[in-house]
Amino acid sequence: MAGGFCDGSDDAPAGIEALLREAVRRLGERDLLGQAAAHTFGLLPDRRGAPAHDRRKMAAAVYGVTPERFRKQQEPQVVQQLTEAVLTILREPPPFPGKPGSAGQSPGPGTGPQPSGGPGPTGQSTIARSGRAGQEPPLRVDSVPVDARSTFTLHVSPIELLRDIEVLVSSENVYLEMSKTFRPTVSGALRLAAAVRDPAGEIVDDVLARELAGWLRAHGRPGLPIRPGTVVPTAPGALAARGVRRIYHAAVATPRDDTYEVRPESIARAVSACFALARAERDRYEPALSSICFPLLGAGRGGLAPAVSATWLRWAIRDELARDARWRVHLVVRSREIAEAVGAL
Repeated sequence: MAGGFCDGSDDAPAGIEALLREAVRRLGERDLLGQAAAHTFGLLPDRRGAPAHDRRKMAAAVYGVTPERFRKQQEPQVVQQLTEAVLTILREPPPFPGKPGSAGQSPGPGTGPQPSGGPGPTGQSTIARSGRAGQEPPLRVDSVPVDARSTFTLHVSPIELLRDIEVLVSSENVYLEMSKTFRPTVSGALRLAAAVRDPAGEIVDDVLARELAGWLRAHGRPGLPIRPGTVVPTAPGALAARGVRRIYHAAVATPRDDTYEVRPESIARAVSACFALARAERDRYEPALSSICFPLLGAGRGGLAPAVSATWLRWAIRDELARDARWRVHLVVRSREIAEAVGAL
């Protein structure tokens, strides 16, 4: 019921309201979208009983426009983004029993249990295909071959649940604009997981977005694109508690109208840049940096086929490991079907 925010039909209205409040929180309560959504749906304590036209007027004031202009331009976007946030919450595993309203915040079991199978006789990894993606705990498959000499570790897991991998790579667009925290993307998941919260659970420091904005200002690029394949480092924020030391943001997606373009060669450049940056930063830490994890760059909203992204990733990783084999390399995917395909390449 209501995504785990209520126990039955008797408290369904309260559960639906709690679900909407969680969706607004993910939009960002200090963000214009979040503020406008809270006004539109009467989620503020002193506006719950306000007529619809008054709520629209207050939401329009957030953007500094007239109610009519808000109705035609911003309001459809607000409703769409809130709907996406609600659907994202409902797709997540249910909260622990006895903790209504904790959807999306329950801790995961790290990198999960070892599979009962393991690499098959041909060196390909065999992964059980029971259940749908997102309904089983994270899975780790060791020693997936990159080539005859090198291997990587494959994870079927949300990237933010990984533990004790020192560098996590995020896929970004060429404007270094991270995904909203409610979106089911690598960028949005890392942004949410790295954010610092106060005791009430409110975000007080959007660490990754703040540091990327600082990098853009320092390099004279606010509002301007950077070269595809460029990689920018940030601190891990709250992910430091999981043993993460750095987040590398790989700019691989170029906005095109309502979609993105990702060229495979941008993935190769990004992988090379990640290893170059990791080598430069390696000895700044004690112990030295030694592990790095890649998602399937460009295979989400970037629209690149997972098999294409995986093929170029493995080619570029193999090239880098031929130069310096000291790195422990990880690859993370969200579904077992994709993991099976990656292991068979």
